[in-house]
Amino acid sequence: MINKKRMGLGRGLGALLPEKQAEEQIENNVDAYEIAIDNIETNPFQPRSNFDSTSLNELKESIQVQGIIQPITVRKIANGYQLISGERRLQASKLAGLSKIPAYVREATEQQMLEMGLIENIQRENLNPMEVAIAYQRLLQECNIKQEELGSRVGKDRSTVNNYLRLLNLPTIIQTGLAEKKLSMGHARALLGIEDENILLKTYQEIVNKELSVRKVEELVRALNADLKPKTNSSPKSQSNPKVVLEELQIKLSQLFSRKVAVLADSKSKGEIKIPFASKEELDEILEKLKK
Repeated sequence: MINKKRMGLGRGLGALLPEKQAEEQIENNVDAYEIAIDNIETNPFQPRSNFDSTSLNELKESIQVQGIIQPITVRKIANGYQLISGERRLQASKLAGLSKIPAYVREATEQQMLEMGLIENIQRENLNPMEVAIAYQRLLQECNIKQEELGSRVGKDRSTVNNYLRLLNLPTIIQTGLAEKKLSMGHARALLGIEDENILLKTYQEIVNKELSVRKVEELVRALNADLKPKTNSSPKSQSNPKVVLEELQIKLSQLFSRKVAVLADSKSKGEIKIPFASKEELDEILEKLKK
């Protein structure tokens, strides 16, 4: 048994529905229904199974005072309803002792349910960088979203999405450290400038053991890359050699683009700058940075 209740569409739902459908529902002031909580199954495609108990209790207390501000979203199934998005609100409502909850009822395929669950978590949960990176990867692989479309679907610019996806190339121990908040996204971006895995792992341990700041790590990576360069003659004449300046530029550019940049020049200071990229998205990101 459900009760029909007139409610405006919340801000978050527009990100979970296809743009045209979201606009139509907003324009029509779509109905939300009061649905018995016992008739709602959880989303089997929910990408997160554990929720912070403190945060959940805070939401429960808010619901007890203010009620449900943003309805959940469900789809109709044979024996009742199945949750599409709003897992935390549903669980907190149960803790608050509610018997009914406002919900939007819509049609959705299993793939759409997975996509909406992933996008909702990216936008609403306090995820660590690796959870975000894995969610982006799942949207690309399991939901068949093209990489050039991903940024607009999750409300992030393309370079931000690419930076998260690059985290998946880091060694497992560093990915675990990110997940456990032993280091930040800023630390990880600096580490992406190190190619040698042994040096990368040693640097990571130093970050954890000494609790280095992001700026300190950036300086450390620049120094490490400089040490890996071929040593030049230390005579006074060599100090003014243009090659030394080019090596310093190479290190700075590698940091800027989070990839190995080559700066080559001959004795007459004629040469080229090589910035590698593995996809159109990475090329676009490089071009955007060059415009700044």
